[in-house]
Amino acid sequence: GALRWRWRWCGRLRGSLGAGAAIAMNADLRRERESASFRTEALTQLLDGGPENTRRRREIEALALNDPEFQHEDLNFMTCSERYDVAVRKSSVMVRKIREHDISNPEEIMFFKRYVHRGRPEPLDLHLGMFLPTILNQATPEQQDRFFMPAWNLQIIGTYAQTEMGHGSFIRGLETTATYDPLTQEFVLNSPTVTSIKWWPGGLGKTSNHAIVLAQLYTQGQCRGLHAFIVPIRKMGTHEPLPGVVVGDIGPKFGFDEVDNGFLKLENVRVPRENMLMRFAKVMPDGTYLKPPSDKLMYGTMVFIRSMIVGESARALSQACTIAIRYSAVRHQSELKPGAPEPQILDYQTQQFKLFPLLATAFAFRFVGNFMRDMYHRITGDMNDGDYSQLPELHSLSAGLKAFTTWVASAGIEECRMACGGHGYSRSSGLPDIYVTFTPTCTYEGENTVMMLQTARYLFKSYTRAKSGQDLSGTVSYLNDLHNHIQPHQVAGRPLARNIDDVDRLVEAYKLRAANLVEGAVENYHVELGHRNSKEEAWNSTAIDLVGASGAHCHYVVVKLFAAKLSEIKDASIHDVLCTLFQLYALHGISKNSGDFLHAGIFNDQQISQVQQRVKELLAALRPNAVALVDAFDYPDAILSSVLGRYDGNIYEHMFEWAKRSPLNKTEVHESFHKYLKPLQSKL
Repeated sequence: GALRWRWRWCGRLRGSLGAGAAIAMNADLRRERESASFRTEALTQLLDGGPENTRRRREIEALALNDPEFQHEDLNFMTCSERYDVAVRKSSVMVRKIREHDISNPEEIMFFKRYVHRGRPEPLDLHLGMFLPTILNQATPEQQDRFFMPAWNLQIIGTYAQTEMGHGSFIRGLETTATYDPLTQEFVLNSPTVTSIKWWPGGLGKTSNHAIVLAQLYTQGQCRGLHAFIVPIRKMGTHEPLPGVVVGDIGPKFGFDEVDNGFLKLENVRVPRENMLMRFAKVMPDGTYLKPPSDKLMYGTMVFIRSMIVGESARALSQACTIAIRYSAVRHQSELKPGAPEPQILDYQTQQFKLFPLLATAFAFRFVGNFMRDMYHRITGDMNDGDYSQLPELHSLSAGLKAFTTWVASAGIEECRMACGGHGYSRSSGLPDIYVTFTPTCTYEGENTVMMLQTARYLFKSYTRAKSGQDLSGTVSYLNDLHNHIQPHQVAGRPLARNIDDVDRLVEAYKLRAANLVEGAVENYHVELGHRNSKEEAWNSTAIDLVGASGAHCHYVVVKLFAAKLSEIKDASIHDVLCTLFQLYALHGISKNSGDFLHAGIFNDQQISQVQQRVKELLAALRPNAVALVDAFDYPDAILSSVLGRYDGNIYEHMFEWAKRSPLNKTEVHESFHKYLKPLQSKL
């Protein structure tokens, strides 16, 4: 198996850093791969959902990575403007190639896009990821006829302008207005204050010529809340801003150098009545307003993106784990025994403790991401049939899991970077780029604390319904058990040593923790309500407990879904290694949140000590499979863009080659020496 892998990857390494150098596998990595207890390829196929999916993904990957039109100089050595230029060029070529290669499946288009841009953001992200899906999901058939094909053919280049300078996650607070004028049958859009200027949308600054603008709708003297409008912002052909449109780039950011995040100020900009997206809510020619069947329908695009972000969390964290674990297998440092050779740093228990729980988390999030994608498609299908009953749960779960997974992954990527020591700080490691590209997910599409409080509101309502005797379904069904009085101490009363690894028992423990924290948060809210002036004050005074309850609910869902995945796996060797990962994920989570489990009486002190000891044993059990597990994520070197995470493990030679390409090394003596230092030396 290992030889076959080496042969296949030698072909793939051509897209890597330092291509052209002789490829010889690092001896440590070769040994790691040969010691694996399972077939890496079989696990890759399981992660992809079957061998055919793996084959097709690699086929699309090869189309992008082997295409000379997508090659360019290392982006790390370019200015922001140069990076934007490269990204626009590649995006333009990409759209043409999608047609040439006849890639039409939305998921395959996203694969191709990811490989073309090496996982980095790009100026058409919002056009492809939000503008087009919003038209598909929220436009009438007539509007789709008008807008979709021009947008698909890139005559219309769109963005999604929701966030404003003064309001982000609290979208009801958005100030942009769209006032209906029945005499001309037009909407008049305005940015009435400085805080109402649209701020942050990707592709808005220089790329887009249209925007879906979210604005407060005013008709017949009444505000009808937020609605979406298709607004032309630049003239077709010349790309000059249209009258009344003030638009531009917001300037350098922490990352996202390739993307023109923009601002948009609207001054009496008129659009036809037909430019309001009217699949659900409608404004008639005389200004009469027809309400949508559900107030959540307007948030369809956001729910879609939040569901996708859960998968992005898995991807970013698994890439960081791949880099850090491969590097830790190649890097030798210090002494474990006096006089003995320097060990691989992956042999240190502390390094395993940093990285292996994150590796387990990456697998857990991969399964949760797949679940969210499938749930979104299933509920969207129900909605198309007029069934909106599952929408509140999808809205709540996508918000909570988006926050839970991005917080964990963002911190985990940084942990991986620090686990690589000084070299992790170099852009050559790939880790700084993964971090600055991923960490905004904690904020965009809903700031994480706000998302957790939205989930808490759903849990609060569900708990109240369960207490009144209603039967709950879906991910909150465990709250049905509360009035049956399942006592946590009955669990704590059982000896743990015999069944510490029992999958069902671990799921049950997380369920009890979630139920306990939800119940505690609701009770604390009612206590606060007793000495507060309003429900809002009581809610704010209980917010820390509510966020904690949402976190525990999401943690339970992740553990439950990971456990459910285990029961589907037929290959015994893969089942064993994923079972070890599951146990590590669940037990490490108990150890880290031991206060919750102790306080609820789910475990006692002695049992928590057993959990912590078992975590150490699981680290040792995973050690021989660590490199093979990250190999199963199947990231080619061109996607990782990391000297430290190279598949062949030849890090030091390539680090030196990478450094030589720094722009500062184009001359032996930099001009600043002659301009500043030499004159100073002659005077002193």
